[in-house]
Amino acid sequence: MNSSGSSRWVPGLQTLKRYELAWLRHDIVAGLVMTTMLVPVGIAYAQASGLPGITGLYATIVPLLAYGVFGPSRILVLGPDSALAAVILAVVLPLAAGDPQRAIGVGGAMAIVSGVVCVAAGLARLGFVTELLSKPIRYGYMNGIALTVMLSQIPKLLGFSVSAEGPLRQAWAITEKVWAGSTNVTALAIGGAALVLILVLKRWPRVPGLLVAVSVATIVVAVFDLAARTGISVLGPLPRGLPLPRLPLVSADSLGPIVTGGIAVALVSFADTSVLSRTYAARLRTPVNPNQEMVGLGAANLATAVFQGFPISSSSSRTPVAEAAGARTQLTGVVGALAIALLLLFAPTLLQDLPNTALAAIVIASAIGLFEVADLRRIYRIQRWEFWLSMTCFAGVAIFGAIPGIVMAIVIAVIEFLWDGWRPHSAVLGQVDHLKGYHDIGRHPGARLIPGLVLFRWDAPLFFANAEFFHDRVLAAIANSPTPVRWLVVAAEPVTSIDVTSADALCELDATLRAAGIQIYFAEMKDPVQEKLHRLGVMACFGERPLFATVEEAVSAFVATPHATGQRGASAAPPRYGAAS
Repeated sequence: MNSSGSSRWVPGLQTLKRYELAWLRHDIVAGLVMTTMLVPVGIAYAQASGLPGITGLYATIVPLLAYGVFGPSRILVLGPDSALAAVILAVVLPLAAGDPQRAIGVGGAMAIVSGVVCVAAGLARLGFVTELLSKPIRYGYMNGIALTVMLSQIPKLLGFSVSAEGPLRQAWAITEKVWAGSTNVTALAIGGAALVLILVLKRWPRVPGLLVAVSVATIVVAVFDLAARTGISVLGPLPRGLPLPRLPLVSADSLGPIVTGGIAVALVSFADTSVLSRTYAARLRTPVNPNQEMVGLGAANLATAVFQGFPISSSSSRTPVAEAAGARTQLTGVVGALAIALLLLFAPTLLQDLPNTALAAIVIASAIGLFEVADLRRIYRIQRWEFWLSMTCFAGVAIFGAIPGIVMAIVIAVIEFLWDGWRPHSAVLGQVDHLKGYHDIGRHPGARLIPGLVLFRWDAPLFFANAEFFHDRVLAAIANSPTPVRWLVVAAEPVTSIDVTSADALCELDATLRAAGIQIYFAEMKDPVQEKLHRLGVMACFGERPLFATVEEAVSAFVATPHATGQRGASAAPPRYGAAS
């Protein structure tokens, strides 16, 4: 965004100022088309989250209006999301204890936490944080979430309920119920047919598969009075009217899990939203500020929290519907929100015969879409350890549940990040025939070494976690040299930073090497790192030794020294790596 001042935080108003009348027809049509999907999906995801179905519509209306003002993406659709359902359910289920009003309070409190986290992170310009989760970790976590969501909805699809908590216990409880003959065949037939219809019609994006499946299921239940005759569970009439503002109230002893769940929701929702936002920004050629995206998402969560809603995110299924229907701006979401509001005001009984098994089919179809298999096969072929990292995250969610699973994913991401810097690659360099420059002797066994000189490359920043490892690798390189060493030159181009601990370690290494008659030099060091060396006192330890601009310059300086000439003597050629010293 190029706007300055406070107006940059309300991109919806900026869009309104530049709004073209030719867009209006497209936005209205897209908003009405999208409404046919927003209603059943909102209700289904609310129930999957352990909340009354009506709250799914509240959590659709309010966020769309809020994001229309604060959201930077012009066609992104926000609302209840299947990826969040398992996280919300994990908090709501034990704290609500079956009380719908308490469940609404817990869901609203989680939305407040998520909203505060997102807004604070956006204002602090921390929009990059979700990039710290690698693709395999995200795949593992989302596959675990998809499995958890499916297991929570299968009982509804089969027409019974289970009280077990945790994916493994749920799977066992479902098996026991099926074995005991608790399946409602009518519910399974309707839900299964709806699921198949939704999945089949996904092949034709312009066909409203959800609307078709829900409409057929509702008509069948109503015409044949299946709710009374077979005991199939239906939605029932929705409360008439719009939600009134109300702060969610929860007990003090509930704050721990609510805060943990709210933070988890914020991380997952912004990770999904940022990816989806960047995708459509590239497609529509309208750059989006990730920090403003975080603020918009946070504002939508805060707004829905005070109108009896629960945490929301962007939707990878509803946004394409809006795009395919011709959406031009955020007004599409506003039209959708107003259409749902009119439904609640004037036709709240329209969906009273909607079977809950069909709602379960909607959630299961969405959960199936969360699974990532194809790219994991590719990762398995090219980087086996990252595949098993993904499987570890998947197992964490599947065994321990959504909240512990995301904590595990974050911990693994941090460990993965630190490991790459803690034990980075390093190399001794030599000359290779027919190749310019100096290259890793580990990859070129025939490389020639310069007698008396060790060229050592360190492929990472120098910081507290790897300072000792750097020290050990340097001494090992010197010990493995086939000739007595006089100079050590560190090819430092990959070194992007240095801290106090590693600076002190360099001074200690210099003292050790000087005692052995070896001098240490740096080549190709970046200017910011050189400035740090001066500021941290490293250059004071080294004295007036030069910092070479290139490795070639360092080699030339060494060759010109008297001890280098004397050491080489009359030998016909420098030693090759691997030759006997």
